[in-house]
Amino acid sequence: MKLRVLVVDDEQPARRRLIDLIARRPDLELAGTSADGREAIEAILTGSPDLVLLDVQMPELTGLDVVRTIGAERMPPVIFVTAHDRYALRAFELAAVDYLLKPFDDARFDQAASRAHELIRLRTTDELRTQLLHLLAATDGKLAPHAPAQFIERIAVRERKEIRIVAVSEIDYIAASGPYAEIHVAGEALLHRERMQSLEEVLDPARFCRIHRSAIVNLARVAAIEPQPSGDSSLRLCSGAVLRVSRARLAELNARLGIG
Repeated sequence: MKLRVLVVDDEQPARRRLIDLIARRPDLELAGTSADGREAIEAILTGSPDLVLLDVQMPELTGLDVVRTIGAERMPPVIFVTAHDRYALRAFELAAVDYLLKPFDDARFDQAASRAHELIRLRTTDELRTQLLHLLAATDGKLAPHAPAQFIERIAVRERKEIRIVAVSEIDYIAASGPYAEIHVAGEALLHRERMQSLEEVLDPARFCRIHRSAIVNLARVAAIEPQPSGDSSLRLCSGAVLRVSRARLAELNARLGIG
């Protein structure tokens, strides 16, 4: 079985070398190349490679930002390519298929490629996703080995001509739209092809709260709560949007907002 490999590195010589190393192996084929994090996100979402060779240190979006933005549920297996010293590599060893420490020789690449082939053949997708979740929890996107955060900071929203990178801090609320989610940000409604439950699981509960089955609100955007005769409540956001809060969710919302 040949693995289709995406190469992601902001340096052209580094991409060229990885392309040459892939070409030497009959069990690998090049799926494409990306020169930055945004290109990588689009290539992963549209091309579905079997394996990603992902540079950690890139401008604007790092390799860890790419993983965090796509999410462990959709991220293919990863070999990290990094110049970071070994204190940080402990996290990668625990959470990635493998890593390549720059500069690396041909034999080290072959070792990583063979390991990737074997792990992809033997391990379930869920186990590989769990590894990526461990990585995000261990690094918080900052390469710190014991950072506590485990929730996403960005969402990649695929549109007709581009992929929008939305910071979760800028979201007003998220509403159900059929089987998908509609992200409301800065007066726009962006259709995101992911289930509400999946999004709720990766959003920080200290910052976001489900107010009924069809809406999740950014607590920082709440301006007022108004009780209604029906027993439900209305939630007014700083943007002026008004949302319904179900009776079943009101106590949790009040607790999150510090309302006694």
